Amino acid sequence: MKKSFMKGVSLLLTLTVITIACKDSFLNVAPTGQLVSTLLTTNNGLQGLLISAYAQLNGRGYSQTASPTNWVYGSIMGGDANKGSDPSDFGAITPFETYLISPANAELNFRWQALYEGVSRANSVLRLLPDAAPTVTDALKQQLAGESRFLRGLYYFDLKRTFNMVPYVDETVDYGAGITTIQNNVDVWPKIEADFKYAYDNLPATNSQAGRANKWAAAAYLARTYMYQKKYAEAKALYDLIVANGVTTNGKKFGLVPQYAQVFNSANENNEETIFSTQNVANAGSSDAASGDLNLNYPYSAGIGATCCDFFKPSFDLANSFRTNANGLPVDIALANGAYNSSDNELKTDMGILPDGAFTPDTRTIDPRLDHSVGRRGIPYLDYGPFSSAWTRNQSFGGPYSTKKYVFYLGQQAQVADVSNWTKGWSATNVVLMRYADVLLMAAEAEVEVGSLQTAMNYVNQVRTRAANPAGFVTVTGGAPAANYVISPYPAASFANKDIARSTVRFERKLELSGEGHRFFDLVRWEVAAPTLNNFLSYERVKLSSGAYSGAVFTAGKNEYLPLPQTQIDLQGRDVLKQNPGYN
Repeated sequence: MKKSFMKGVSLLLTLTVITIACKDSFLNVAPTGQLVSTLLTTNNGLQGLLISAYAQLNGRGYSQTASPTNWVYGSIMGGDANKGSDPSDFGAITPFETYLISPANAELNFRWQALYEGVSRANSVLRLLPDAAPTVTDALKQQLAGESRFLRGLYYFDLKRTFNMVPYVDETVDYGAGITTIQNNVDVWPKIEADFKYAYDNLPATNSQAGRANKWAAAAYLARTYMYQKKYAEAKALYDLIVANGVTTNGKKFGLVPQYAQVFNSANENNEETIFSTQNVANAGSSDAASGDLNLNYPYSAGIGATCCDFFKPSFDLANSFRTNANGLPVDIALANGAYNSSDNELKTDMGILPDGAFTPDTRTIDPRLDHSVGRRGIPYLDYGPFSSAWTRNQSFGGPYSTKKYVFYLGQQAQVADVSNWTKGWSATNVVLMRYADVLLMAAEAEVEVGSLQTAMNYVNQVRTRAANPAGFVTVTGGAPAANYVISPYPAASFANKDIARSTVRFERKLELSGEGHRFFDLVRWEVAAPTLNNFLSYERVKLSSGAYSGAVFTAGKNEYLPLPQTQIDLQGRDVLKQNPGYN
């Protein structure tokens, strides 16, 4: 199904270049031409335009930082990972981990362009639907509108939580009628809600092709939108429906896959845990249909074939968070609210030890999800053998760890790795943007806030029980666990009152969803970003000898949102686009 969904993307990208203007000056350049409308208003034409809107989920054509995977904006900025690689390689990312971001940073403009490109492509479908050919049935129009509004809502969702106040452009805007500028003076949350609500009300519960949004994907994003606005009762009501009735596109009841590692395995895609994901293929004539936004994040010269580039290095703080006590509970759950690391929960690392130097991995108890999320010395790295510091490009700058999620297995290279570009880091692996574990933990949050602590505990413990499945542990030759894995469900004491329960759920999100682009946005919506991230900076900077975090500071009231790209302000004028507080 993946190939049938992606077929035709290259052609449609060519077609939409003519009809969609969404580059540097997307707000004020009138279209220079258009295709004959009869070609685009047929079933094939409308479906093709919709496919191009889905294709933009990979952020291709802009930057590896531009896509909704949010490995920079959600994970590096949230303290899940250090930038990694060398200081001079892709230096434009460094200001994001130090919160010293200039509006002139080109990555901001790439982010803006890529997301508005997605908006524009969704709008193109909606604009043409009223003139659809007679052969396009009302039911199909409803589905096309629902999917288009879902995608538009998703792109605006990331624009909102990245830049806060952004201009809103929908299918009714006609640049040819003299409208050339749109201000960013209206909150777009109600618009995002409306798009996801429309999609929820109008999309079918199942769809004919994997990767297309259905009713329950829309419900999950609508509930998440409620959570960002602290509409907990509305979110809880929707989560109740999702947990009871939600199904994947192909009709599987939502659930957790039995083994944690299988969430990220290319051989197990579109499973019962996948609510919405990108759909990628390799070696389809070019790398455009492959996932390229994570292609920099493989270990360096590790025999993986990507040979690049050791970015996105899990932080010391993140790895330490997986330490458990003898009862299988987190050593220091106060980490969720900004209390910080001590020697009691620091993992032993090989920092500064040469590859041929003696090293024994930490033998104390840990959460098994650590070794599915973080590559560390002496522990099997998928099927490539024990991880080695020889696979690290610059340990002093990024630390001793490497990312592990979404890295393809050695045995999968022939099927998954795309060989049409300079590195095999482009791959056919889908990236899950919304999964059921995320929904359960969000639902648990909502239950805490409305006072249903027992239900919250039940949701969280479903996630921990899956992590505790010994069949999913990383093992060494002979089948023995690779480390001292001990994890248990939370006891009632961990949900004794709202404050304790809130800390428990928040910490569990840090563990379960590490490196998946959520952490920074979670800290901002919880209103704890400043204390948590400044504590993180104080701890992490002394672990790295190269000054990776030199001058870093998170400024409350400023760094919760990124500056609007200076390029866009220059194009529109300061009287049209107002810069966010704290940025020049």
